[in-house]
Amino acid sequence: MNLEGKKSPAFSLEGNDGKKHALDDYKGKTVVLYFYPKDSTPGCTKEACGFRDLNPALKKKNVVVFGVSKDSIASHDKFAEKYKLPFVLLSDPNAEVMKKYGAFGKKMMYGKEVQGTIRSTVIIGPKGDVIKHWPAVKKAEEHPEEVLAFLAKN
Repeated sequence: MNLEGKKSPAFSLEGNDGKKHALDDYKGKTVVLYFYPKDSTPGCTKEACGFRDLNPALKKKNVVVFGVSKDSIASHDKFAEKYKLPFVLLSDPNAEVMKKYGAFGKKMMYGKEVQGTIRSTVIIGPKGDVIKHWPAVKKAEEHPEEVLAFLAKN
């Protein structure tokens, strides 16, 4: 499933900042929505810290970053505090938004097919269209740089 060039699915999710965040709230901005399996796991931590470290460069480009997982707000709070994450983590406990973005479904884990969160990212342009979609991110630690490189060219 690739969403590039399509209208971005609407969402409204609770963030670890105590607010609801809806896509409509960010019209006119570029939004990076990255989906990850679990707070405080090795790959997810490397990816989150990568986005944290690039946050000043992303902010200069008027980009809003959201991390999305099934984890609870309490889990997000601990994760964000521990790693000093400067962006909001959204909680999607029933994977409803993840499914709309192709970020939840069948995947291979340790050689077995399982249902779960698929590490992926979409960049939503100021008009609400998906301008870039990575349907399956392989190297979590390198991915934030890849996102910034794409944004630098566009």
